[in-house]
Amino acid sequence: MNDFFQNTVEIFKKELKSEFRTKYVLNSLLMFVLICVSVIRFAAGDEKIDNEILTGLFWVTIFFASVSSLARTFIKEQDKETSIALKLTSVVDSVYSGKLIFNLILSYVTGLISLILFVLIMNYEIKNFSGFMLFFFLGNTGLVIILTSIASIVSKANNKGTLYPVLAFPVLIPLLVSIIHATKLTAEGAETFSLYEEVIIILCYIIVVLTASLMLFKFIWED
Repeated sequence: MNDFFQNTVEIFKKELKSEFRTKYVLNSLLMFVLICVSVIRFAAGDEKIDNEILTGLFWVTIFFASVSSLARTFIKEQDKETSIALKLTSVVDSVYSGKLIFNLILSYVTGLISLILFVLIMNYEIKNFSGFMLFFFLGNTGLVIILTSIASIVSKANNKGTLYPVLAFPVLIPLLVSIIHATKLTAEGAETFSLYEEVIIILCYIIVVLTASLMLFKFIWED
């Protein structure tokens, strides 16, 4: 257990140092978000976009930003020929956990910046902010778990670029539907307690996909 936590921290530090050195993922995420918000604002002109539509656009922006940047989570290890070293020196689960934690932090930061831009530029109104943030973090957590797992699968395939979104979208449909519905209601002012069913559904989804991801990753990584 100590080896697992120690290896997880080391993998996270490695990802952090690599990102500080190249700034590839963060720059890709922020640039994508900025372009999306700018295009939506210019397309809308002076017209006010309905809050319900803005909720959908917000999650579409986060989804495609994450897909475009997290796809290389494991591919870069093969490109740099560091995957063999990781297999020899790290506990299998810690490789997934370390990369997952790093991706989660990136996703939270990007999502918060996206939210700020939507509020300031798109005049996105959120009446139940605490409830909205609850579903914001739940949604991002589920999204990153799935995308990190799919990235490990795609790293073994030939058509890496096209296969990633094709595999990710069908698995994420239940989560995206629930999250968009819940955040739409909280933005309109619905009480968080009244959405307890959505909270339970999303938590169950996260637990199931995380458990399945950890089980499958051992076979994928050691292949």
